[in-house]
Amino acid sequence: MAAAAGLSAAEAPKYIFYFIGDGMGMAHAMAAEAYNRTVLKNDKPILMMQFPVASAATTYSASSPVTDSAAAGTALSTGHKTRNGMLGMDADTVSVTSVAKELFDRGYGVALVTSVPPDDATPGAFYAHVPSRKMYYEIGRQAAESGYDFIAGSNLRGLKDKEGNPTDLAELFKANNVTVARGLGEAAQAPEGRVVLLNPAEIDYHQIHFTIDSVKGAMNLPDMTAAALTQLERNGRDRFFMMVEGGNIDYAGHANDGGAAIKEVLNFNQALRHAYDWYLAHPDETLILVTADHETGGMGLGNNSVGYDLHLEYIDGQRVSKDAFANHCRAMAKSRRIYEWEDMKEYLRDNFGFWSGVPVSEAQEKKLSDDFNACFKEGTGKEKKTLYNSFSAFTEDVFRVMDSATGLGWTTNGHSGGLVPVYAVGVGSELFASLNDNTQLPAKLRKIAGLE
Repeated sequence: MAAAAGLSAAEAPKYIFYFIGDGMGMAHAMAAEAYNRTVLKNDKPILMMQFPVASAATTYSASSPVTDSAAAGTALSTGHKTRNGMLGMDADTVSVTSVAKELFDRGYGVALVTSVPPDDATPGAFYAHVPSRKMYYEIGRQAAESGYDFIAGSNLRGLKDKEGNPTDLAELFKANNVTVARGLGEAAQAPEGRVVLLNPAEIDYHQIHFTIDSVKGAMNLPDMTAAALTQLERNGRDRFFMMVEGGNIDYAGHANDGGAAIKEVLNFNQALRHAYDWYLAHPDETLILVTADHETGGMGLGNNSVGYDLHLEYIDGQRVSKDAFANHCRAMAKSRRIYEWEDMKEYLRDNFGFWSGVPVSEAQEKKLSDDFNACFKEGTGKEKKTLYNSFSAFTEDVFRVMDSATGLGWTTNGHSGGLVPVYAVGVGSELFASLNDNTQLPAKLRKIAGLE
């Protein structure tokens, strides 16, 4: 086939969509599909599972069988393995070029969208070259200088230094003719040219908030994806590359929050719908590639409590993420009001469906009550620190009850070395049909785009 040997410039896709579910392992995708089938009662699989090409990819880094997001992002964007923590550089600290930059230099518009900070590992891997992913000011400076049409995420951490004082990064964006839009409303009014879309001014948070939390005024990945398409069209781009990252899947995985993870995968698929609609309008000119940078949480479907069954319908009783619940508990502990176990029981009934829908045994209730008293009355509860938050023993117990009921399970609060899914549709998509290493995905994109 033509794609196997590389397409000519005339045959290469005009529109390339690269969707990356951060932390989305096989089980995350399957949990979302199981929920889609058994709870939502849909007779069609989630969108990415309808694509004609479905395979898998390995994710190890140059320094470990378990990659971090920086090394994985570098592999997915440039095709080079690197050590954990390094971004846009190979293992010898030599800068390597992303497929986005190569396409940009060939006249393609470029848009990068994420539900977490746009200076985070995955989006940063498409424009930055730093030995440490924590060099936020330098990453932000390179974003300003990238020339890309549209970069969207929650907040740029390089806008302030370690002491919390403003840096000159905002001035650097202005000097590079970049409009900084705070929220989707401002993005809709943005002029032609370069745009950076960040959280609305009133939402000072490290990501755009979880879908499950339904925070008023928060942005969402599907609308951010639509805003990126609008800006590319506004700029008159007749060819473009777009990377869209579902970053909150990873946040939910680190927290071992099954309900939030499933809702984030479904939200990711809603964003994918915009790309698929574009493909349906331009089937001979579009390629969509979907994958993940790594698996997070060691997620599993099935546990000793449910046997050969799942009860994902209980997830609909969960109305807050684990992070939001942990923050709520911290606020309760600091309050002047004295909270009793009956107050918490009411909250758990209203926000998790405990007792009213989700079964809670007497032994589980006693453990919850004991840990509640240890945390809120005696101040002796232990805290478990994860990458993005810390959780009290009581919070951990609440989510153990949820997992026991739903049948979901976890092996780690970090990443695992498991395979991740690969789905593709459109021009040259057949190249992704076999087992891939993550470095092969951009290599195949280069071949399909005629960059070799």
